[in-house]
Amino acid sequence: MMQRRAAADPVQLQADCTSEAASTSGHRWRPGQSGNPAGKRPGTRNRILAALDKIANGAAEEVLRTAVQAALAGDLRATQLILDRAWPVRKGRPVALSLPTMQAAADLPAALAALLGAVAAGELTPDEGQAVAGMLELHRKAIETADLDRRMTAIEKLYEDNQT
Repeated sequence: MMQRRAAADPVQLQADCTSEAASTSGHRWRPGQSGNPAGKRPGTRNRILAALDKIANGAAEEVLRTAVQAALAGDLRATQLILDRAWPVRKGRPVALSLPTMQAAADLPAALAALLGAVAAGELTPDEGQAVAGMLELHRKAIETADLDRRMTAIEKLYEDNQT
């Protein structure tokens, strides 16, 4: 049986609850003050999950065997559970798409137009199109960053040449 901690002094609790910080915020702790400053100990597991793991450790093989037998006997729900674990649903698929080469940020509108055409034609879903558009945007940012670096390097070189 679990032991309980001794109850706190009611007078002290009343004093804590009626302090200025508590009365203005409506809480027992001042803003920015934790009730457990040390936090949860590293490696501490949730008690319920630990208990479930303990129960499952001894029965996992038997549960799996029963589910497989039920699936083989025609239980579609058991079949679905097993297949969902063995072959999870794919979150995406490879996309084959012909896009113009992007050498400069100015090339982005042509690439987006080709992407929009593929979505409009039904070759890509809107979600796939949005994912590819995000990748094109990252590519544009990389091109701009490289261009800015090249230009800054040229300016610094000119400045150094003029200083000498």
